[in-house]
Amino acid sequence: MQGLHENSLEGVIKKLPPYLQKEVFDFVEFLLSKDTSKPKGKLKQNWAGDLREFRDQYTSLELEKKAIEWRSN
Repeated sequence: MQGLHENSLEGVIKKLPPYLQKEVFDFVEFLLSKDTSKPKGKLKQNWAGDLREFRDQYTSLELEKKAIEWRSN
């Protein structure tokens, strides 16, 4: 009869050869790195004011469209 621990995730992983245990560890690290439930920090706005020189040439909507155009080039 198998113990409760043997059917746990940890127990199953311990049954794997070391190279596969490393793969499981790497995969879990990857999953943790892409976890979107954790806040990633404040949105950086270091770009604010960069298009100031164009404010007399374009409306805000035109400037938004131009910025998209410039980014795609």
